[in-house]
This record gives sequence, structure tokens and C-alpha cells, in this order.
Amino acid sequence: MVACWATSLKTLGCPRILPPYRPMRESSHPLSELTLQNINEIRLLLRGQSVIDWHRLAFTQKDEVIRLLALNCIDYSDPDDRQRLETLRAQAVAYIADVLNMRLDSHVATKVPWVELPLLASTGSGTRQRHACMLLKVMHIIYHLDARELRTTLAISEHDLYSRVEESVTSMFDALRAAGVPVVEFSWSRKVRTSLITKLLLKRETSAARVFDRLRFRLIVKDPEDLLPTLQIMLQRCIPFNYVVPNQTVNTLVNVDRLRTGLDFEASQLAEEPAANEFSGREFRVLNFIADLPVRLSKIATESEVPEGFHSRVVFVLAEFQILDAATAASNESGDNSHAKYKNRQHQHVRMRLLREPRS
Repeated sequence: MVACWATSLKTLGCPRILPPYRPMRESSHPLSELTLQNINEIRLLLRGQSVIDWHRLAFTQKDEVIRLLALNCIDYSDPDDRQRLETLRAQAVAYIADVLNMRLDSHVATKVPWVELPLLASTGSGTRQRHACMLLKVMHIIYHLDARELRTTLAISEHDLYSRVEESVTSMFDALRAAGVPVVEFSWSRKVRTSLITKLLLKRETSAARVFDRLRFRLIVKDPEDLLPTLQIMLQRCIPFNYVVPNQTVNTLVNVDRLRTGLDFEASQLAEEPAANEFSGREFRVLNFIADLPVRLSKIATESEVPEGFHSRVVFVLAEFQILDAATAASNESGDNSHAKYKNRQHQHVRMRLLREPRS
């Protein structure tokens, strides 16, 4: 059924992302060829960290930079997109100078070709490396802010946006299969209205904007050692690591400290921390994270629908991803860990909160 839904990233309006991967099952060490940049991206996702706190990147080739741009819905071969990057750079330089009262190295600010900025932010330890990092961080924020502001002005339904994200993620599923990752189950859903009400009644802040998991994807692989190869492909094919939402990762499956360049992942490297969700069972284990996924407007809106003065042609959609191995998934559906018990604990908490009497 899933294969019938699968499409290319062109359907989403994003540039197609570089060549197919060699099947991982050809090697007894599928993670032995991970670069330092790959490792750092996986660590950021597993720890729920922010790229704003990084002090350097680890890119070595322009192709890696172009791939990341494509994940962010920027086609470096498109003159309009290249001009958009230069506009972002000029805005970031102005912010750093006018608001922070800091002066950037002139080579970094205006002279180095944009595609070389991430490479400059990856090498050495001097002023230019630090300034390249700083400039990219501010550009990253402005790009996201512009897209968020554009989304509030467009008459686009959430259904249309969610559909485009679903098409993109199902194309990633084909990439996983092509790479030899044994996917046991792949599914997605949209949180129903009653679940939204329950979640908001549980949260301290009753804002619908704070519900991150309206669109959810669940992927189950055969064995624990398939988890990291799966994450690697997801970060290379579908999810820009720089827009993994900080502090929203629940990781009770993978021991991040054991992840090293050239080190294979084994079942003995599983994390032992308890589940973070207070309504989950004590033995519940999961890797769950939120990503803000960019969607190109070309397939869901015409140029005339974009208000004058907006340079962005991208909007963002939050999506939740849950990754498990088959044994853990089965354990999570038994006894105190089951979804039914989880829902019962949530509903009981809501009943208690609604019936709470004022303190004397």
C-alpha cells in the first residue's frame, strides 16, 4: 500500500536529492563510512540539540552543501534561489552589524561564494571560520522566520500542506528499501480532534500552536542495528538536520555516547534511560523526535498568491517521527506499555485536572 503513495521529491517542489545509496547490507559495517558531519547530525537528532549551539560544521565537499540546500528546498542550480541566498546573507550581515554591533570579516560577509560558506565554517579555527558559523546561524533563523511569516498570510489548507509532506516522506521510505534497510512497518496519521483536545487539556500551556505531533510518521525496522542506518538515510533524504526541533527528542533506544566514526551499532549499545513521557509505561522504549519540514510553494500556491514583499517561497510543517525496532515495538504494545493503558492514564489525568477543587 505504501509503495502506491511513494513519489519523488519533485512532487513536493523540492530539488531531487543526489544519487541512490549503495545497499547497506553489502557491508558488515554499514556505518563504517559515516563522515564526521553524518555523526554530528545524528547526535543532534538523538540528543534534541540545536544547531545554533554548534561552533563548527564538518563538511568537506560542495556536493554535501548542495544536498543540504536541497533538503531545505533550495535549488542551488536555480538563479532565483541563489539570489535568495545572497539576500539572506545581506540581511544576516546587517543584523550582526546593526543589532549586535559586531563586524564580520569582509571575505565572509560579501566575497566568498555562498556554497563555500559551510566549507569555511568547517575548516580551521580562525576568525573566518567562526564568522562563517555565526553568519550561517543568523541566515538559518531568518530563512525560517520568513517562511513562518509567509505561512500566516497564505490561504493554504493544512490538508494540502500535510499531503505534500506525506508524499515526501513516503519517497524516503522507497530510499530506505532501496538501501537494504529491512523496514517491517511504515505508517502515518494525523492527530484527530479528540486527541488534540486531550493533549491541550494535559499541557500547561493551552496553545494549539504548541502541539507538535498533528502529523505523525511511524517506522519499524527489523533489528536494533538497523536504527542508525535508518536515521542516516532520513537525514540525507528527507529531514534537514538543522530543523530538527530542539528539546523535543525522546530517545530511550540509542546510546549516543557510543556513536563514533567508523563504529558499527550493536544491540548492546542501547540506551537505558527511562521513558520521558509521564503517561508511558515504565518499560516503554522509543526514539521520537519532531522536525520542521520545508515545503516548496510551487505545487500548492501560485506566484500571484504570494504577497508583495515576501522573498520566501517555502513554508514549514511540523511532523513527528517515531522509530523502533520490531522487538521493542512488540514490547511497547504489551501490558502496562500498551497504547490503551497510555490513553487511560491520560484521560484519568484530564478528569482529575478538570474536577480539581480550589485549594483552601
